[in-house]
Amino acid sequence: MAPGGFTLIELLVVIAIIAILAALLLPVISATKKRAQRTACLNNLGEINLGVRMYADDAHDTTPSPGSAAATVDAMLLYTGYKELMKNYVGLKSASSPQDKLFACPADAFFPSFFLTNDPGPWRYVSPGFHDQPFSDFSSYVFNGGNNVVQMNQAQTKGIPRPGLTGVKLSSVKQPSRTALVVEGSAPGPWSWHDPQRDVLFNGAKNMVGFVDGHVSYLKIYWDSAFNGGNSQAFM
Repeated sequence: MAPGGFTLIELLVVIAIIAILAALLLPVISATKKRAQRTACLNNLGEINLGVRMYADDAHDTTPSPGSAAATVDAMLLYTGYKELMKNYVGLKSASSPQDKLFACPADAFFPSFFLTNDPGPWRYVSPGFHDQPFSDFSSYVFNGGNNVVQMNQAQTKGIPRPGLTGVKLSSVKQPSRTALVVEGSAPGPWSWHDPQRDVLFNGAKNMVGFVDGHVSYLKIYWDSAFNGGNSQAFM
């Protein structure tokens, strides 16, 4: 007598069980992956934070910033120019590239289109990641490099302040445990790679923030979209 196979009903039951198990396991796998990405990002930022402090120790307590003059050429350099100055403190000797893994958050896979000079709006997310772009010097992380000067761009009718640590000695920071030093590039927006939302910029975006005293935290960023017509440069 030939061995019996699955009946149609038994096959459907097996498929249903597999589907249920997959539905239960996929959220767990996704959550585990996100936790691993956050841990890697936190470790990256901690090492970069230390590198910035080491640079400052060797530079008479001054920050690794191209200086206020950079804003007249490219304001983005206030926030990205630090990498070129301090990267040898974290073991990078060659030209910056997307292969600089220490400077790449694993969750960094998109960025707002307003960084593109040819973006007509409305804002949207584009890919690949922020760390793949030359304008970020191939880094997911930016320095709190505002030069404390009120400036405006072509889309604004009044100037906005750029608070930050350009030209500031780290020992002069009055609240080092509450003052950002290096943060994810998404934090000043703010948007979030770890917990993205439908809106491009939104209040409560979750980001990694490294502070002047050396600690790194995973925080919700406060943002008031009504401030200066939605063009706020401040975050906390």
